[in-house]
Amino acid sequence: MTPDQIIHYLSHLWRPVLEIFILAVAIYFIFQFLRGTRGWPVALGVIGFLVVLLLLVLITFVLDLRVLRWLLGAFSAYFAVAVVIIFQPELRRMLAELGNLPLFATAREQRESIEVIIQTCERLADVKIGALIAIEQSIQLQDVVESGVRVDCEATPEMLETIFFPNNAVHDGGVIIKGDRIAYCACIFPLTQRQDLNKSLGTRHRAAIGLSEETDAFIVVVSEETGMVSYAFKGQLTRGVSFEELRARLTSLLVEPAKSHTFAAWLRSRSWKQQRSGPPVITKSETRPTLKHPAT
Repeated sequence: MTPDQIIHYLSHLWRPVLEIFILAVAIYFIFQFLRGTRGWPVALGVIGFLVVLLLLVLITFVLDLRVLRWLLGAFSAYFAVAVVIIFQPELRRMLAELGNLPLFATAREQRESIEVIIQTCERLADVKIGALIAIEQSIQLQDVVESGVRVDCEATPEMLETIFFPNNAVHDGGVIIKGDRIAYCACIFPLTQRQDLNKSLGTRHRAAIGLSEETDAFIVVVSEETGMVSYAFKGQLTRGVSFEELRARLTSLLVEPAKSHTFAAWLRSRSWKQQRSGPPVITKSETRPTLKHPAT
């Protein structure tokens, strides 16, 4: 081939390469989204059916089976409608998650969610009621936790207080917050396996560290014994923070990314696996939340 022919060939090659790349990325994220859901076994069955269907289409073209080819063409339209009906819950959940992306969220909405968490911690710390609140970011927490009761309601201090109120049927466990809504309650978070932790740390703090080691969630903990407020992020636990410190940390984590509209960062985080160079360190702030009742 001459250089001109090679250049002409390459100039027409980038389009199919781009199409294949876009399709591969789309299929990968669809599989990542469906994996672990109730629609995953159905998706595997659909894939197998498509393989058989493609083989039939290939046979009809090779052997020139016109009647069978017409039947397959007519059936394809009904098949597309059937896929939409079968995967309706998954499609609705996908659209709902797209609506919760930083691209569509506003700084005002993020600040309102932060104030809900701050007010909840203030009220619970004041009466020494334990709490474990996980704020979901790019990694779905439902893929990590072992159980939970679906709530799907607006996040308000009153609702969170009701959930964590002692002797409540769902008070024992963690709450998952997605955007401005309470998604799940009574969730069992994975406990950290570290052996060098302070013996005074209870189950809530160990669960907060464990979840932060496996996801990018921000977990807030209110101690039932002392009313102390702590938070865990990326495997690191910060204890005894003031409400202003907690507000500043949440603002830097939630509000500033919302302003930057980092859609590409969200896509990268879908397949993100947290890597840590060493064991996380537990730090302790010098300030503590102001309580009306002294901690014991």
